[in-house]
Amino acid sequence: MRRVALSALLVVAAASASTAEESKPEFKPTTIKAPFLEQFTDDWSERWTPSEATKKTPVGSETFSYVGKWEVEDPIDSVIEGDKGLVAKTKAAHHAISAPFEHALDFSDKPLVVQYEVKYQKGGNCGGGYLKLLEDGFQTAGKEFSDKTPWTIMFGPDLTCPGTKVHFIFRHQNPKTGEFEEKHLKLPPKPSIEKLTNLYTLIVHPNNTYDVLFNGESHNLGNLLEDFAPAVNPPKEIDDPEDTKPEDWVDTKRIADPDAKKPDDWDEEAPYEIVDTDAVKPEGWLEDELEFVPDPDAEKPEEWDDEEDGDWIAPTVRNPKCDDAAGCGEWKQPYKPNPLYKGKWYAPMIDNPAYIGEWAPRKIDNPDYFEDLTPVKTLKPIGGVGIELWTMTEDILFDNIYIGHSVEDAKALAAESFDVKKPLEDSAKKANIVENDVEDEQVSFKDDPVSFIRGKVFNFVEDVKIDPIQAFKNQPETGAGLALGLLTFFGMLGVLFGLIGAQQKPITKSTKKTDAPVPDDKAAKAKTDAEPTAVAGDEKTETPVKKRK
Repeated sequence: MRRVALSALLVVAAASASTAEESKPEFKPTTIKAPFLEQFTDDWSERWTPSEATKKTPVGSETFSYVGKWEVEDPIDSVIEGDKGLVAKTKAAHHAISAPFEHALDFSDKPLVVQYEVKYQKGGNCGGGYLKLLEDGFQTAGKEFSDKTPWTIMFGPDLTCPGTKVHFIFRHQNPKTGEFEEKHLKLPPKPSIEKLTNLYTLIVHPNNTYDVLFNGESHNLGNLLEDFAPAVNPPKEIDDPEDTKPEDWVDTKRIADPDAKKPDDWDEEAPYEIVDTDAVKPEGWLEDELEFVPDPDAEKPEEWDDEEDGDWIAPTVRNPKCDDAAGCGEWKQPYKPNPLYKGKWYAPMIDNPAYIGEWAPRKIDNPDYFEDLTPVKTLKPIGGVGIELWTMTEDILFDNIYIGHSVEDAKALAAESFDVKKPLEDSAKKANIVENDVEDEQVSFKDDPVSFIRGKVFNFVEDVKIDPIQAFKNQPETGAGLALGLLTFFGMLGVLFGLIGAQQKPITKSTKKTDAPVPDDKAAKAKTDAEPTAVAGDEKTETPVKKRK
C-alpha cells in the first residue's frame, strides 16, 4: 500500500513539474534605466571583455593567466524561459571580465546603489562571487584587466573554505601621502548560500551611512567612519617611539612581605606521610605465601633449546590461596598523612609600596594625522565594473546587475526578476526533494542499508536548508539520529581533551584495607593530594595606568 501511494505521489509530482514547464514565465528585458544595467541579453559581448592579462605571483617567479572561460547561457535549472546569465565556467581557475560605463559614476552627492544576483549552481567550494567597481580611467583596460587594476569598491559574496561572507571594501586615498588603503567592513554578513539564486544589494549614502542587504533584507547598517578597519582617520596622538621606560620605574604590583618570618615551629623537613603505627596485620594474612607463583600447568615448549634460549622459567600466576585470604606476602604497616606536615614556607604576598603603575610611553601628536569626515565624497568616481576572482567551483552565474543612484529602481528590478525567480526555484527544489524521497523509499533498508541511510541523511540536510522545523517534522528519526551522532562525537572529543571529568580525582579500589603502600603508591598519592599553601592575603583594586607627562 505504501509503495502504491508513493508511486502515485511521484506521478502527481511529475505532472506538476510538466505543468510548471509548460507555464514557465518568459524573460522580458526591463525598461528600467540606470547608469549601468546588465541582464546579459544577446548584445552582451559588445559591453563585456574577457581578460587576457598575465598574473604574476607576489615574488614574480611564476606567471599564470586568466584562463577561466566565460559564457552567457541558461541556468542549469532554468525557471524563466530565456533568462540567461554570465557564467564562470572553469573549475580551479582565475577568471576576469569587465565592462565600461558610458559615463563615470560620481556618488559624492547621490546614493550609490549596487545590486546583482549570484547563483552557485554546483554548490559552494571556495569561489568568489563579488564585483569590483573600477576606478574611472581604468574602465577601458579590457583585455588587460587584472588584480592590479585600481578599483573604488569591492562588494559581494565569497566562499572562503570553509565559511561565507559578503565583502564590502573601499579604497580610500590618504590626503597627505596620496597612497590608497583598503578599508574592510569589520563584521561582514555571513549568510547561508545554497545552489539557488541570491540577491546582494549595497547602498552607500552621501552622509557616510551604508546598508548591506541579502535577498532584500538588511544585514548591516552603519557608518563608513565607524565600522571599517583600518579606520578612515588615523589617531590624533600616537606613542612616542623614542620614549623608554626609566630604569627606576617599578611596575611590580605584589611582592613577598619582607617583614614576614617563618614561625619557629614550622618544620619544612616533616614528611608528607608517615607510617601508621596503630595499624595491625589483618587476621588471615598469609605472610608465608607468595602473591604470585609459577604456573603449575605451564610446560616448556618443545622447540625450547636451553643452550640457545637459556633456562626455561615457567610464567607466574596469582596464588589461588591469596584469593580467599586478607593478603599474602610480607605485611608492613601502611602510610598515613602526617598531621605535622606543613611543607616549604613562603612569605605572604603584600602590595608593593613602591609600585608606580603600568608604564606606557608618552603620547605625541601623530605627524601623519588627517581628518576626513566625508570619505564618500573623496572616493574616486567609478568608470566600470569587473569580475576578477579565483574559484574552485564552476558554473557560478551572475545576472541582473544594477549600478546607479535609485534605491526604488533597484527594488523594481528585483521585483521583475529575483522576486519572480526565487519562489519558482524554491518550489522546484521542494518538488525535487519529494521525488528523491519517493525514489529513496523504493530502496529498502534490507536490500541496501548503506544507500537507504545515505539517502535519508541527504534528503534531511536538503530539507533543513529550506525549512529546519518542517525537516524535523517530516523525518524525526533521521534528525534524532544525526543529533545523537553529533552529541556522541563531541562527547568523545570532550573525553579526549579532558573536558569531561577533568576535575574528578581518580578512584582507586584495593582488595585489602591495610595493604602497605609501595613507593609507587606513595608517589601517586603525593601527586593527587593537594599540598597546603600559605595564605597570601587579599588582592587590592587595580591601579590605573600611569603615563609620563
